[in-house]
Amino acid sequence: MENPPQNKMGVVPVKKLMLAMGLPMIASMALQAFYNIVDSYFVSRMPDTAGLSGLGEYGMNALTLAFPVQMLMIAIGVGTGVGINALLSRSLGQGNRQKASQIAGNAIFLGLCTYAVFLLVGLFGVKAYLRSQTADPVVLQMGAEYLGICTTLSFGAILSMIYEKLLQGTGRTIPSTIAQLAGAAINMALDPILIFGWLGCPALGVRGAAYATVIGQVATLVISAAFHHTHTQDLDVGLAYLKPSRAVIREIYQIGLPAIVMQALMSFMTYGVNIIFGQISSAVVTAYGVYYKIQQFVFFAAFGMNNALIPIIGFNYGRKDKRRAREGVKYGMIYTLVIMAAGAVLLQVFAGRLMGAFALAEGTIRLCVTAVRIITLGYLFAGANIAFQGIFQAFGSGMRSLVVSLLRLIIIALPVALLFAALQNAENIVWWAFPIAEACSLVVAVFLMRGIAKEKIATLGSDSLRAAAV
Repeated sequence: MENPPQNKMGVVPVKKLMLAMGLPMIASMALQAFYNIVDSYFVSRMPDTAGLSGLGEYGMNALTLAFPVQMLMIAIGVGTGVGINALLSRSLGQGNRQKASQIAGNAIFLGLCTYAVFLLVGLFGVKAYLRSQTADPVVLQMGAEYLGICTTLSFGAILSMIYEKLLQGTGRTIPSTIAQLAGAAINMALDPILIFGWLGCPALGVRGAAYATVIGQVATLVISAAFHHTHTQDLDVGLAYLKPSRAVIREIYQIGLPAIVMQALMSFMTYGVNIIFGQISSAVVTAYGVYYKIQQFVFFAAFGMNNALIPIIGFNYGRKDKRRAREGVKYGMIYTLVIMAAGAVLLQVFAGRLMGAFALAEGTIRLCVTAVRIITLGYLFAGANIAFQGIFQAFGSGMRSLVVSLLRLIIIALPVALLFAALQNAENIVWWAFPIAEACSLVVAVFLMRGIAKEKIATLGSDSLRAAAV
């Protein structure tokens, strides 16, 4: 009887494997950034009406205020996916096909439950949320229109993230990227058509941007689900596996809940920053929103590499392969730092051109460039923190990731931003809160990594004995 084919995460050289899995994930994450940046680009160019000038800037402000809820949606989807990814890859590494199949089925069930929550948010909570950040009636109306559509029709966004993690957890990153690419292309094509009323369609403004986004997300869901359910060499699929298992759900969230909280902290940080920056001026809020969506291309690339190192390290940790687990840590950190360094250089060089692409007031563009010049100085610190968070998750130490996230996004960043917002020339100084938070958090992350090396990696045994056994 022939031996079953080995999973590539246990046999391909880690240096090569990290790139082979990471590059498609980086492309996938970068495509996700298009969902927000493309909307923002076209919304900023909405023409003024007879009764209202600066409509594009109003729209950008509305999208900035809505963004934390979209980030929270992503946080729950991606955070749940982290638990699914790590647990699924570990179960496959242990050769437990039955459990891996049950994990996949329960993942889909959890995605449906998550959508039900955001449906309720969209129906009943959008206006109250927006009023906590602004009293401008134009921004409130535009924000409610955009966010209401994105939440009530969020099933595409949430379930596509679940299927993406299922594909990644079994090492099938190319199909995941194809699905993301198709969704992003549809979104980009529909944005100008629905926003400006091209090809005979009515001009829907910010509602058009929202509809383009959700249609693209549904397309990604359909394609990724088709790939998952038609390729079953690693998993069994069927309705029976959708039955919720308390034990499996508990295991998913033991790893994933800290990751959900960690990702959600980005949403809470952005919400807090919107309020703090609003004390300075609405232009600072808009500038932060534009900068944040531009920098997502860099950070999402780092998160893409993070999504590669988690299953690679988790798989080999499950196999008790010390050498490959250590190589996963090494190359995951190196590649993430290279990504962040390259991103910092590119943003520094092209800051003016990138920000100038948006049809905003000259003062707002100047603030965007200032944000880039200052915040990118902390990108290497941020890259190391992101890599450490993925490493901690891969070894099942989600709480360590949570500690680092709390420090860099909330405990340090927001108080420092609040302090700087009270100073003279705050609109130029407040951006320093972000690199300061990253640098301070890295000190703690390095200390926590020493514990991982001692408690997790050192217990895997001898490299030479493992190599002989293989």
